[in-house]
Amino acid sequence: MKKTTVVLSAALTLGSLSLSYAAFAGIGGLESLRGVQELDVTKKATEMPKNNDSDILVKRNYVQQPPVIPHDIRNYKVDLRSNKCLSCHSWDRYKESGATKVSLTHFNTRDGHALADISPRRYFCQQCHVPQANAKPLIENTYQSTSDLAK
Repeated sequence: MKKTTVVLSAALTLGSLSLSYAAFAGIGGLESLRGVQELDVTKKATEMPKNNDSDILVKRNYVQQPPVIPHDIRNYKVDLRSNKCLSCHSWDRYKESGATKVSLTHFNTRDGHALADISPRRYFCQQCHVPQANAKPLIENTYQSTSDLAK
């Protein structure tokens, strides 16, 4: 019984590996965002898009949409012991830094109980907030907000 299970497991593993190889080898119509060019042929990484460093807030498209981050956050440390975002956006520091303060909703537990500090479920900012970049969309997007549809 054990030998049959081992043989079957090995066969399934080899089969899935060959399918993965076939997908990455271009068989089956899959291709990367670079097209069919191999990475070593391009010899350079794609240029990173610039962040939106404008002071104008980006319009939100729906109620409760988290605002985007309008500045670079590379090398911002956010872990269990520290959160670089709070050095500017906390209620103690937002005035002196000129940053937007953290919303009151970030101080509530999932049951709606108010806390004295940021709720653990809202502590890791990039779970919801993402940097806004001036980048060309990878695919066509025809999204319209509900307020635009009403016009």
